[in-house]
Amino acid sequence: MTTTHDELAGVVDLFGALTRSELTAALGELAFKQGQDVDESALRSAIEAAVGTYALVEYETNEGGDDSVEPLIVVGPTAFATLPPNAEDLPHILDFERRTIDRERLAAQVSQRLTSEAEAAVEAGDTERAAELLDVSYDLEAWATVDASGVRSRLEPVLPQD
Repeated sequence: MTTTHDELAGVVDLFGALTRSELTAALGELAFKQGQDVDESALRSAIEAAVGTYALVEYETNEGGDDSVEPLIVVGPTAFATLPPNAEDLPHILDFERRTIDRERLAAQVSQRLTSEAEAAVEAGDTERAAELLDVSYDLEAWATVDASGVRSRLEPVLPQD
C-alpha cells in the first residue's frame, strides 16, 4: 500500500489523533479495503517519514515524563490532509476514540522540536536539512500561533546565498 504524507494526515484527521499502533492498524484496514497487501514495516516507515517532514507530528500527552505513555500522532504543519480512497469508512470500522488535544501545548512541542532540529542542522552544516526546516518554520507560523523568526535567523546563515 502506498500513501502520501497528506493521505496519512487525512487518516489521522478522521480521529483527531492516533497512537502509532492505531495508525498502523487503520492503514492496514485501509489497505485491506483497497484490496492491497499490508506490509506493516512499510507502513511504519511511511509514518516515520511523514513525522520527519512535519506532515505528522508527535504530541506528548504525559506531563510527568512517563516514558511508558505512547505519544499521539497528529496532523502537522506541512500537511494538506487528504482522504485516501475508502478512508471515510474507517471511523465506522475501527473502535478508536475521537481525540482532541491542547493545540497550544502541541504548538509549543512542535516549536521546540523545530528549534532543536535547526540547531542540529546548523552544527552539522547540513544545508539541505536547514533549507527544509526553514520552509517548515513558515508552515509552523501559519499552522499555529508561534513565532519562528528565531529559528529562521539561526538557519539562514548556513544556507547558500542566491
